Amino acid sequence: MTPVGAQEDAPTSAAPTPAHALARPSGASFDPARPYRLHPKVALRPERFGALAYSYDTRRLSLLRDADLVAVVRALADAPSAGDALAAVPAVKRAAVERALARLVETGFVQPR
Repeated sequence: MTPVGAQEDAPTSAAPTPAHALARPSGASFDPARPYRLHPKVALRPERFGALAYSYDTRRLSLLRDADLVAVVRALADAPSAGDALAAVPAVKRAAVERALARLVETGFVQPR
């Protein structure tokens, strides 16, 4: 039996769509050569796993589950560029932290200076 409103051939899924997949893009694309900062309406709260980032503007919450990512986000305001802030991250983790930082820029938690 097909649920009301569902297409006959469309697969149904009980798994919810993750919040980051529903986020509206900020329109900014990440460039490591540019300077960035934490959005002024975003607060970081330290946690055992890293930090919680809360946007008072959009009321969205993001989990920063890596201590190196948290350190980079905190260092952005004083670094000449995102690449300079990322330089402190060990080489084996740098690509993953850079991807996470790019996602924070896309979702508006971090913005260009």
